[in-house]
Amino acid sequence: MKRKIPLLPLRELIVFPHEVVPLFVGREKSINALEEAMSTDRSILLCAQKKAKVNDPKPDGIHAFGTIGNIIQLLRLPDGTVKVLVEGKSRARIEHYMGEDKFFLVEAEVIESTPINPDEEPELAALMRSVQATFENYVKLNKRVPPELAVSVQSIDNPSRMADTIAAHVNFKLSAKQELLETESVRARLEKLYELMQNEIEILQVEKKIRTRVKKQMEKNQKEYYLNEQMQAIQKELGSQDEFKNELSELEDRIRRKKMSTEATERLRKELRKLKMMSPMSAEATVVRNYIDTVLALPWEDKTNIKLEIGKSEKILDEDHYGLRKPKERILEYLAVQSLVNRLRGPILCLVGPPGVGKTSLAKSVARATGRKFIRVSLGGVRDEAEIRGHRRTYIGAMPGKIIQGLRKAGSSNPVFLLDEIDKMSMDFRGDPSAAMLEVLDPEQNNTFVDHFLDLEYDLSDVLFMCTANSLHTIPLPLQDRMEIIELSGYTDDEKLKISRQYLIPKQLERNGLADVDVHLTDSSVKEMIHHYTKESGVRSLERQISSIARKLAREYIKENKKKKAFKVDMRTVQKLLGPRKFRYNRADNDDQIGMTNGLAVTVFGGDLLPAEVQVTPGKGKVTLTGKLGEVMQESAQAAVTYVRSRSLVLGLEPDFHEHIDFHVHFPEGAVPKDGPSAGVTMVVSLVSALLQIPVSREVAMTGEINLRGKVLPIGGLKDKVLAAFRGHMKRVIIPKDNEKDLVDIPKNVLKALDIRSVTSLDEVLRYALVPPPEDHPNKAIQSFLGDEGETTPVNWITAHEYLRERRRKEREADKARNNGHGPH
Repeated sequence: MKRKIPLLPLRELIVFPHEVVPLFVGREKSINALEEAMSTDRSILLCAQKKAKVNDPKPDGIHAFGTIGNIIQLLRLPDGTVKVLVEGKSRARIEHYMGEDKFFLVEAEVIESTPINPDEEPELAALMRSVQATFENYVKLNKRVPPELAVSVQSIDNPSRMADTIAAHVNFKLSAKQELLETESVRARLEKLYELMQNEIEILQVEKKIRTRVKKQMEKNQKEYYLNEQMQAIQKELGSQDEFKNELSELEDRIRRKKMSTEATERLRKELRKLKMMSPMSAEATVVRNYIDTVLALPWEDKTNIKLEIGKSEKILDEDHYGLRKPKERILEYLAVQSLVNRLRGPILCLVGPPGVGKTSLAKSVARATGRKFIRVSLGGVRDEAEIRGHRRTYIGAMPGKIIQGLRKAGSSNPVFLLDEIDKMSMDFRGDPSAAMLEVLDPEQNNTFVDHFLDLEYDLSDVLFMCTANSLHTIPLPLQDRMEIIELSGYTDDEKLKISRQYLIPKQLERNGLADVDVHLTDSSVKEMIHHYTKESGVRSLERQISSIARKLAREYIKENKKKKAFKVDMRTVQKLLGPRKFRYNRADNDDQIGMTNGLAVTVFGGDLLPAEVQVTPGKGKVTLTGKLGEVMQESAQAAVTYVRSRSLVLGLEPDFHEHIDFHVHFPEGAVPKDGPSAGVTMVVSLVSALLQIPVSREVAMTGEINLRGKVLPIGGLKDKVLAAFRGHMKRVIIPKDNEKDLVDIPKNVLKALDIRSVTSLDEVLRYALVPPPEDHPNKAIQSFLGDEGETTPVNWITAHEYLRERRRKEREADKARNNGHGPH
């Protein structure tokens, strides 16, 4: 059915049939359309505009589908607008526009819905129930829809009316509502409505989750805010809030006045801004405040003035330490160059030597001589990389590494920094601290050292790093490459005596309150302590023994009521005060011994005599090695036996001598581990002495590695070994020819007292070590060998092999002759 009817364009609103809607109308055309409707049958067509912002829409800007409504009430308002209450009646479609001057007059076709009985169509009934249930869920989720509406929808039997009622109250988009309005089929409209409501319910559920989460967060934030406000009020009453503000202003002032890198300044300002927004009692505020205090406490550009007076510095070094020529020269060279250039990166020195030679105390003297601050960090037992680089601030109780802590303690960016016992570092699953030291001790990298706690670049290039170690084999090679190695050997007895006189005795007398008492320790008493109460390369144990004597003298002095004014300590007094001798002093035996040779070794205590003993017994060629020898030393023993077998002709031995005897090689002090190749010559001499029953000179000591061709190869630790020979009252020391260059490091008085013989072959060693046999000795070959002062042509493996081949030929000929003379005819 078609009819003429005035049109009212709607903005952002769609009216469905059976829906009552209040409208506020202000446009002139719309008011005229209402007046026209009121003058007739109160019917008006309600269609939505395509664009709501258009104030004077054209026909093509208005949707063709709309709802015919009946005006229930119309009220004119004082401002000229009209309030109208409209009820939707039925759908309609605009056929064409008949007029649009004063208002829109259109011809519309009324779309009547066909009555449908759901009881006759089960599928439609099921669809209606689904839509009703979905709408009920929607009402539960959307609090803006009254619950009573769900009850009223349940009572609607007409599917078309139910669809329109629900569509009018669900918050769909205008395009979706317009699509529902234009859907004429009731079944299709219900299906589309069901789909749209399902989507809307999903959105509402997500919104509900978000609202719940936000609400909880808001409640938490409100609670924290409320508690913080209460706390601030309490603190204000107590005055602590003002203290926090004062502290913040003080930190801000310190940051402004502190001279440091731009990166550090910006970082602290950022951390301070963060701190201002925190509660002073929160844990995070404590972490931030600790970080700011740590960075401000570092000596970024605080330096001490370096003393560049070479003469005065040399005098200080000599006052504190006796000897130690190499490290003193290196420090004075550094000061000399420093006085010539404006900036010189501090050297990285590593002092390697046995305990007690003055490595640590030398670093203190360097600091005093150069006018620098001194800081010492012990690396013994450090196995965590974080102890060097620090812990990251994410960890509870995090702190900077030992390097930054040391600089903070020193209060200067150019101190003497001693890394003590650098060879005692180890590694585990937490990392390798020696790898972290690579950056610290590299002059090309340490100007941008980054500590994990600071997370800032710090310049370490002005620091004078000094390291100490007892041995180099436990220090990784890349770390050794970054350091200047200076080896310190042990002191001679004369040096220990002078050190005791100049340093140790006055120091211990003063510490024990005997500075004003006449106490005289004779040279014999000091040497008694050196030889029989200490066993070391340094003087640490010697100082303890002197301290023990001083304490006992102090006790006696008090016991005498301070009347005794003088004490004389000689060798007997030392034995009385310190008890029985603790150490046996290795020195030459009274007689020359067969099968025993004085070897030389380097231990943790410095150089020492290491005698080698060999016994030959009847057997089948078995070689027994005892004395807790390492693998290298055992291999040297095998090489020594092989060499003696190869030289059997020259030594006057049968080529198969080894098949009828057993060798037992022993090194005394079996509980002490021993290893290294330098005892090769010692074992050869002992083997030859035991086989030929010729004694070895008791006044000869030797060292050297050997090979199978009888060559003597160079060894290490020559100075310590020669000093041990000197202490043991040896008269001759045999060393490898290639070690002659190392004699320059040995004190002149030691070289003058010893007969140093450098050799290249074992033939020379045997001539120098074995005691020449008497003329009636049955072995004429060895008499000739030891009596020949010229060079002996070595017998090599080919000569011995030819001898054995000739011997076997003769044995075959003898067997053949016996068979020819006694065999069957």
